[in-house]
Amino acid sequence: MWTAFSGSLGTAFDHLVSQFNASQSQYRVTAVYKGSYSQVLSDTIAAFKAHAAPDISQIFDAGTATIMDSAGSYVPVYKLMSEYKIPFSTGSFIGGAASYYETSGDQLDSMPFNSSTPVLYYNKAELQAAGISTPPTTWSELESDASVLAAHGQKCALSSSGAYVMWTDMEEFSTWNGYPYANHQNGYTGIKGMQLKINSAPIVDHLALLGRLASKGEYIWNGVSTSTVPLFTNGTCAMYEQSSASLNTIEAAAKFPFGVAELPVVAGDKAAPQNTVVGGASLWVMSGAPAVHYRGDAEFLHFLMSAQSQAYWASNTGYVPVTPAGSSLLSSQGFYSSHPNDLVAVKELTNKAPTADSRGIRLGYLPEVRQVEASAIAAVLSGKQSAAAAVSSAETQGNTILAQFASQYGG
Repeated sequence: MWTAFSGSLGTAFDHLVSQFNASQSQYRVTAVYKGSYSQVLSDTIAAFKAHAAPDISQIFDAGTATIMDSAGSYVPVYKLMSEYKIPFSTGSFIGGAASYYETSGDQLDSMPFNSSTPVLYYNKAELQAAGISTPPTTWSELESDASVLAAHGQKCALSSSGAYVMWTDMEEFSTWNGYPYANHQNGYTGIKGMQLKINSAPIVDHLALLGRLASKGEYIWNGVSTSTVPLFTNGTCAMYEQSSASLNTIEAAAKFPFGVAELPVVAGDKAAPQNTVVGGASLWVMSGAPAVHYRGDAEFLHFLMSAQSQAYWASNTGYVPVTPAGSSLLSSQGFYSSHPNDLVAVKELTNKAPTADSRGIRLGYLPEVRQVEASAIAAVLSGKQSAAAAVSSAETQGNTILAQFASQYGG
């Protein structure tokens, strides 16, 4: 199995692999760290073309459509489990995780595993010192709170995920507030004719708000190559939009009391909050392995989705349990009572049943689309372009990228 797990994540995953290997004697799983998410994706594609793919590959959310539309490169997990009569259904997973990786026929071609979603971290001490009793629930409240914080000496009110601000403030902003991100149900029902829908009033207004905050130094983001975690943990910014998977890192580094809240919504939007969807990755069983391996692949995935495995993984990494059984086990063990911050992401993902526009983003070449969006956000935050101009340009460039994907994979 090829993964992008390193450091403490690698240690936690290796523990699960060792448990599975010790639980039976017929199969042995070897987890191989291959580098970043993008590296795992590119290596997997190259290896498949060379008839040397791993049995299982961990593919990040943005690479889902690229693998899914590569006919013959993988064995659909729902078919694999059915063949070996192993209990498995889309309903075995929480809504925001299952919906991201399911097909238009509500089947899972891959198995959700390391799943996270963005949340709002906040510095309790700084907010209380400014007389703010609770974290903002709407973006207009956050903008007002930023002015209050600045008046009390806390210049920066907010930062967002360094490498994935386009994930938090365009993709998740859309699903959480109930807006379409692209046509064809965000790519679930088509490849040809794909068009982004990001040049909309809500997204333009949202980026304009971030631009206003940035012009006063109340919002800080320094590009996709610069981590923003220290901006929160060293006290520079009072609030922080970041993946729930960063919770353990923030707990280890922050020297002040902090809380975790749900993402703000657009004030007056009757659809909000809807649901967030997962970031992270899912597990794909690749074609071309020796036939005798596939039952082992199925057994290993079944082990990973067990309540015990999910509870261990979530409690030791900051990722959410992708199964209700995993969440229930943690609840029964008292984990969420003593770790309420860990429950916020689960609540966001399961807030409402996903709609056609909130079950996920299924776009080919999504990593390239994200690069275009990041450039647009940078232009707005630096004052080089208005939000309207930047988003319009990003949508045009993004649609060109989607057309390139359709010409290669659209059949």
